Order: sequence, then C-alpha cells, then structure tokens
Amino acid sequence: MRASQFFIATLKEAPSDAEVVSQKLMLRAGMIRRLAAGIYTWMPMGLRVVRKVERIVREEMDRAGAIELFMPAVQPAELWQESGRWEKYGPELLRFKDRHARDFVIGPTHEEVITDIVRREVKSYRQLPKHFYQIQTKFRDEIRPRFGVMRGREFTMKDGYSFHASFEDLAREYGNMYQTYGRIFSRLGLGFRAVAADTGSIGGTGSHEFHVLADSGEDAIAFCPDSDYAANVELAEALAPAAPRGAAAEALEKKATPGKIRCEEVAEFLGTSLTRTVKAIAVVHDDAFYLLLIRGDHNLNEVKVGKLPGLDPFRFATEEEVERCLGCRPGYIGPVGVDRTKVRVIADRTVAAMDNFVCGANEAGFHLTGANWGRDLPEPDAVADIRNVVVGDASPDGKGRLDICRGIEVGHIFQLRTKYAEALQCKFLDEQGKERVMEMGCYGIGITRIVGSAIEQGNDDKGIVFPAAIAPFEVVIAPMGYHKSAAVRAAADRLHDELIAAGIDVILDDRDERPGVMFADWELIGVPHRVVIGERGLKEDQLEYKGRRDTDAVMIATEETVQYLRGKLCG
Repeated sequence: MRASQFFIATLKEAPSDAEVVSQKLMLRAGMIRRLAAGIYTWMPMGLRVVRKVERIVREEMDRAGAIELFMPAVQPAELWQESGRWEKYGPELLRFKDRHARDFVIGPTHEEVITDIVRREVKSYRQLPKHFYQIQTKFRDEIRPRFGVMRGREFTMKDGYSFHASFEDLAREYGNMYQTYGRIFSRLGLGFRAVAADTGSIGGTGSHEFHVLADSGEDAIAFCPDSDYAANVELAEALAPAAPRGAAAEALEKKATPGKIRCEEVAEFLGTSLTRTVKAIAVVHDDAFYLLLIRGDHNLNEVKVGKLPGLDPFRFATEEEVERCLGCRPGYIGPVGVDRTKVRVIADRTVAAMDNFVCGANEAGFHLTGANWGRDLPEPDAVADIRNVVVGDASPDGKGRLDICRGIEVGHIFQLRTKYAEALQCKFLDEQGKERVMEMGCYGIGITRIVGSAIEQGNDDKGIVFPAAIAPFEVVIAPMGYHKSAAVRAAADRLHDELIAAGIDVILDDRDERPGVMFADWELIGVPHRVVIGERGLKEDQLEYKGRRDTDAVMIATEETVQYLRGKLCG
C-alpha cells in the first residue's frame, strides 16, 4: 500500500467534546468521524483495524467448530413479545413501525431470531449440537452515549448461540468457548483477564466476562494474586469475618451530630473509626420497606441486593417513605428502635458480626454509639452478602487476599439454559421420541469496542501503540526525500515490494511531507514498526529501524531488512 493511494486524515487536536483517550486518539488518527451522538463512521484507517480484529475472531470461531451466518438487523416485534422482552428490555430497544403499521426493532442482540431459526430447522437430537455465530451491526439506544466507540449506540459485535440436547453438552461447549476466547484475546495482543460475572438482562446461569485491563476501565475486577480467582466486583463474594462478634462493652448513648449525615463526617466528628459506623439504606419492594445495613466504609452492591428473596426488583425509598416508616429524614436513620413489624432489617455479613457500633438514631441531628445486637436491637431479619468487596478481603477460594484492578468488558459468555428456548418453544425429539426443550449458550465479543479498548491499554504522549496483530499496518516505510532522490525512491519502492512479497502488511509514505510530519502521523496512528530510508544511510548500505515503543533507532543492513522485520513481527 502507498500512502498516496490511501486516505490519511490526521488532526493536530481532538474535538473539544472528546472524553476518553481512545476517543481522542481515534479522532486525531483519522480512524473515526462522528455522525451523531454515539454513531460513528469508520474511516479507512480505522476500518483496517476492525477487519483485522474480525479476521482473528472468525479464524478462532471456525477453528472451534462454530458456523457463521448473518441475521437481519431489523426484527419483528412478535418475536420479542413471544420471549417476553418487548416489555422488559426498556428504552434501549429502538422500536419503529413500517408503512403497514407493524412493529419492528433494530436488533441490540439476536437471541430471539436465532432461536426462531433453530426451532424451525432443527427437529431431532441427531442434528444437535449446533453453534451459529455472526459478525453484525447492533443498535442500543443508550440514554447517554459517551466515550466514542466504547459506549456508542451503533456498534459491531460477534454474537454466537449454541443449542444442545443436554446441559452436560452445553457445559462442554461453554468450556470450549472459554478456551476459544482466551486464544482470541491472546492473538489480538491484549492484556486481559477472564472473570466470573453476573448474567444481567441476558439471563441464564453461568457467566464469564473477558476484560481488557486498563486503568480507564469502567468495571472493577476483584482477583487473587495467589490463585486463579477473578470476578467482576458485582459478583465477587464478600465472606463473613472469621472472628466472632465481640461482647457488648459500651453503653448505648445518643450523641448530637448536627449536620453530619455521611458516615465519614460522623466518624470524624465523634473521633472514632469509619469501620465502627453502620450505614442504613432504605429500599422498597412493592409495599414492603427494608433497611439494608453495611459498614460505613463499604459500598452497597445493588446486583447482590436484587438477587435476594423478595427484593427483585427493588428501588430506593423516597424521603416521604423514609419519614413515614422511620419518623426521620434520611441521613440519621438506623436500625435501633424501629417497628420490626413494618420494617425488615437485612444486615451485611460484616455488620452482623459488629459490636459497639455507631448508627443513626432516627432523630435529626443525632446518632447512637455503643449499639449492640441482641441488647439494643433484635438480631437482623436476614444476614446476606450485600456489599462490594474491597482490597484485602479474603479471597472466596480461600487462597489469599483480594486485589482490585480496572477492566473494559470486551467479551461475555453465558449459559442461557432454557430461558429463550422455553419461551419460544424451541424443542427437539430425543432418542425415545420424546419432545424436550433445547439448552442454549450465548457468546458475545464487542468487535469495535476491542479497538477502543486496545487504545485505552496501549498509548503514550505521541499517540496510539497498537499490538502488531491489529495495527492498521505492520510496517511503515518513511523515505527522506522520496520525490527528490532517485536512490531513495528506488530503495523505498524495492523494499515495499519485497515486504509485500513476504506477506508483511506495509505502507510506503510517498507523500511530499517533511520527516517530522511523517513520523508524527505514524506514531499517532500506532504503526508498530518504522523503517527510514535516507541518502546518507544508503551510502553505507544501511536503513534506520525504530519500533513504536523503542526509545532509540538502530541501523540495519539493507539486505537484512526483510528478515529483520520478520523476526520482529514473529517476536
């Protein structure tokens, strides 16, 4: 490829509304251009990266035995009504009517469509298992699209769906996909971690997310450095304290805490540790009122709460509801003295093991100190894990302590089981001729999100640092005076042709640009290997090589250049 035949549209500055590093650099490197909120045109430079990601994903999916198809983006409402998600999915589902006033959606996902295909085409256990996948555009009408391609409304996704005669066979394919995804992200050259995860709105049982590790990641990942344990913080279990609850050693006292409503403020005002305070959070399910108790330095895990019996779904109580049930405005509420016939108290495992703690007095401007279970208030109605884990918590596998890092979710696999097959009556005849519901798996990869994630993970003050596997070009040839020196032009053309013949993805910058402009453009774009050709080097039969991450350039013999680059690319 020659630069004069391609389209290069770099910018010195990113638009002022660009938020994250990947968005800024992709706009500056001419990889994307914004069309509307959360909707981007993939320019030629960016599309080359997308296609390389797709190629690796396809190769590994085909290797794993999956079969590619391509389903429509437009889906009839009837399928979503049949699955029950027409009402449940919410405003992210873009709905519209055609000219005949029939309801349709722009597909955010394809569980309904693929299940409809299989229920029509597969009738016998002899035709199972089957695993179909596609790479296709999706649309989710995000309420606040942001971060460029990281959380856009339109995006490209690889979604796959497997169908099985038994759960045991589903578990086998789930393991196959777990290994396949590991190979995909390794080949993409990304630092990643697979973590146990919540199934979310997709549903099902087992679930794992695959995260590209980056400090800018939206998701927190809990992992144990001494074992293989890793889980999204939404799912990571916070174990109960090993030590038993201590004895009541302090008298219960009501103390004035004027204007102090946050646990941090209360602890500082009273001169005590934040770990001795208890935070009360009021929530409602239907007409039932609950107090959720967590330690002052901990955060509520809403996913865990939503899974508790009787709390799916729940919402946070309004000020009016709090005042009606507890006789006090929020900020000073607590579990002592409440009417337990009207208020159900659920304590986190840590709080259930606390003694002599500080909590709200259910009176504005006051808190209680020295509160103890059994003596000052009845034992909680339920004890549950309802908080996020923190650094230093015991690992659930018993093999050490947890640490936390940030990650960007780029892949997710689910054991859907029979959720969609049951709803859409996707059945088969078993060996005895009996009709049974199929087991299903679901496996997604965010193709365009991978590009943004790779940039969030790989960048510096000069621009993007792409892994060679997905860089728009592997090598750039930067000739000094291509249009002025016949010797430079001949050497550059010859090397370009040799690298093409060797199967190396190369671009020759034959633009009439100054060296500084050329170097800045390709460092911004993130091409991993650069070869500079100049008259001075040619006189000594040498070329200059510099890797994107290298501090200094090195000189290499002209005749050894192709072999040298092969070695770099293989390494």
